[in-house]
Amino acid sequence: MRARAVSLCHANPGTHAFFTSVPNRIRKLQISAVDQVWMGDIAYLKVAGIWRYLAVVMDRYSRRILGWCLGRHKDAKLTVCALNRALIRRRPAEGLIFHSDRGIEYAAFEFRTRLAAVGIVQSMNRPGKRTDNAHMGSCFHSLKADVIHGYQFHSEEQLRLTIRRYVAYYNRTRAHSALDYHSPVNFERMRA
Repeated sequence: MRARAVSLCHANPGTHAFFTSVPNRIRKLQISAVDQVWMGDIAYLKVAGIWRYLAVVMDRYSRRILGWCLGRHKDAKLTVCALNRALIRRRPAEGLIFHSDRGIEYAAFEFRTRLAAVGIVQSMNRPGKRTDNAHMGSCFHSLKADVIHGYQFHSEEQLRLTIRRYVAYYNRTRAHSALDYHSPVNFERMRA
């Protein structure tokens, strides 16, 4: 005779409506300029065997990393920090779209309130469609393949310095096939 496992599901009234209330606003959008769509996501990185979280904001048109924040907690404070750093670098007009997955760090009241305060419109992946944020996945794949995999970081400061250097390289030097093999900075200069 076999044992049977029972799984319990507890309904949380209103959570489905909360997480599906933000549509994917970029799915059929023709993106033709910087500061039209920004994208965000979080990567998991290890320091001395302990997880750290990297939130990144990227301009969808040029693939330029505009802001990032590394932290010990995967929460709205982390995503707001990355957004604020992007806002220091750029002053987008009202109506900019910020696209992300449906993670609680982006659905949180604190993050949504910050977007609204600066006139940014929120967009999220369609439920179950991870490929809606594929540009961020590609960015993290490049980061991990270029400077993370095969390396051990013994301190958060060591990881932070590596990320800082990589972002400068990624933005100013790394050729992107989607940008006709230009770096994001050069691509923005050519299209200005």
